[in-house]
Amino acid sequence: MTKSELIQRLAERNPQLLRSDVERIVNTVFDEVSNALARGGRVELRGFGAFSIKQRDARQGRNPRTGESVKVGQKFVPFFKTGKQLRDRLNGLEGTED
Repeated sequence: MTKSELIQRLAERNPQLLRSDVERIVNTVFDEVSNALARGGRVELRGFGAFSIKQRDARQGRNPRTGESVKVGQKFVPFFKTGKQLRDRLNGLEGTED
């Protein structure tokens, strides 16, 4: 699903809202998640999952075209860990309790 498909589906399910309002809401949510991660925070959506940042250390890499060694610097990457309810739903266990 793309962002525009998400906006379209939400607009269809909420006919009382203008499409432009739905688009603004979706953009605001994404912006807030991005801003929280950029500040080094964590975003947890209960039942869905948690977004966080992981640090990747500097390392020696290889150029796949030439085979030449290249230095790859330290970087931060987004990480997503699914919530239990989402994992259960994806594995057909929706509605079951342990």
